[in-house]
Amino acid sequence: MSASREKQNRQAAAGQTDPKTARAAQQRKEEKRTTLLYGVIAAAVLIAVIVSFVWRSDFIPKTTTAATIDGVKYTAAEVDYYYQTAYRNFATNSQYSYFLSYLGLNTGASLKEQELSPDTATMLGIEIPGADEALAEGEEAPTMTWHDYFLDEALENMGIIQAALKAAEAEGFQYPASVQVQYDDNMDALRSVAAASGISVSQYLKSNFGAGVTEKVYGEQLMRVLRYSAYADAYRNSQTYSDGELEEAYNADRNSYDHVSYEVVSFSGAAESTTDEDGNTVEPTDMEADLALEAAQEAAQAVLDGFKAGGNLEDLAGENNGTYSKNENGSYSAGSVMSEWLYDSARKSGDAGVLADDTIQYVLVFHDRFRDENPTIDIRHILVPLGTGSIAEGEEGYEDQQAQLKADAHAKAEELLSQWQSGEASEDSFAALAMKESTDSSKYDGGLYTAVYQGQMVTEFNDWCFDASRQPGDTGVVDTQYGSHVMYFSGANKERWQTQVASALRSEAYAAWEEDLAKDVSIQRSESGLKLIG
Repeated sequence: MSASREKQNRQAAAGQTDPKTARAAQQRKEEKRTTLLYGVIAAAVLIAVIVSFVWRSDFIPKTTTAATIDGVKYTAAEVDYYYQTAYRNFATNSQYSYFLSYLGLNTGASLKEQELSPDTATMLGIEIPGADEALAEGEEAPTMTWHDYFLDEALENMGIIQAALKAAEAEGFQYPASVQVQYDDNMDALRSVAAASGISVSQYLKSNFGAGVTEKVYGEQLMRVLRYSAYADAYRNSQTYSDGELEEAYNADRNSYDHVSYEVVSFSGAAESTTDEDGNTVEPTDMEADLALEAAQEAAQAVLDGFKAGGNLEDLAGENNGTYSKNENGSYSAGSVMSEWLYDSARKSGDAGVLADDTIQYVLVFHDRFRDENPTIDIRHILVPLGTGSIAEGEEGYEDQQAQLKADAHAKAEELLSQWQSGEASEDSFAALAMKESTDSSKYDGGLYTAVYQGQMVTEFNDWCFDASRQPGDTGVVDTQYGSHVMYFSGANKERWQTQVASALRSEAYAAWEEDLAKDVSIQRSESGLKLIG
């Protein structure tokens, strides 16, 4: 059973995530919301097939009811669409894909036979019914399988989507044209991927979503998710905040938004293992471990003393075999020894000290703490990608062919710009052209990127956007490694720190909206249909 929404954290703070902590659970919950909000769940067909996903039934009757949500019946095939999508998104999520084995998830075995460990349940923010009570009584706690987890995720997502679509209908919400465009693109991609795999669409869907997920079932659920995303996106974007509200929210959680500049030298105090004459690894003795730690501590203290005496920290690091680095734009990471020292409210420029994190010794020098007050901008663009060459890099003619591909992309971009200029030449008409012609995912928003900050985009793109002479309505063509971009400058946005705070507040508002929307949703399970899932 997934964690109750009342206990879900609103915003994952910046910093590296430790999979063993509750902080990772915060991030996982926020990622789940992002998946729903932006329709990643709907784009599963665009992700490469994962070999040996899960065991799938050879036959799932299309008419067998698996769940009833607020009186609406869903077949096993429809539930399987969301089940397989929840699993696929998790297994390919960059945050988890690199340590699935650590989580105890074997993608080559039945999910129904794999249990979540207590650590994994904590990380994912899962409360297993009866677990706390059993542990309090000294009894063996009930367990949960990965199959149960993804099934719960699927049903919960379905409940949220249905509640949102019902609300959208009640208020007469008008879905933007981008919904149909994105639907058509996804369906075209489905057919292309299937053809490239040398199989039919039916066979592709069967291998990835279950035997009952036909093209009709897939298309219907895809459209539901896209409509949900559009409605949720509209709600999120409707939330605006005054400068005073942003300042108040910033002051309530400065660590999440402030940056720090500092220098650091690190020393490893871990003793190295050795190898005996038979090739076996010999772990260091306690004495060797103590000596290694003592050596690191002495080296760190020597660097600190030298720095306080007026020495250059980088030079001192080299003289003492330490690792030096400088960070001009560091972010806060809860639980980090370095972060807690750097973000101490009493910290002053020039402060220096030695910190220990297990066997690692750090010499830290603090320079400044600040919020990013640089302006952000809103920009629209149409991406014309480079064509695919037929000559491999290093072969004769490769450079000439690449030059021609770049010239072709640039010419196409200039043609699109001229086409726009010969028409209404407004921002709305540019957005319409972007939705039709761009190959970038921003096409569904009319090519729009909001609150773009200095250094976010590739160099040529960034330099055009942040040219000091740039004015709203400016257009042009910019060439980058990705192709040619037809540019439209929408205008300046708020300062970087303000956009970050506003984004966090919108996430909180969206979370509360979602909770209220789905709090009374009734989900009834039909075991005869659910047993066909997975």
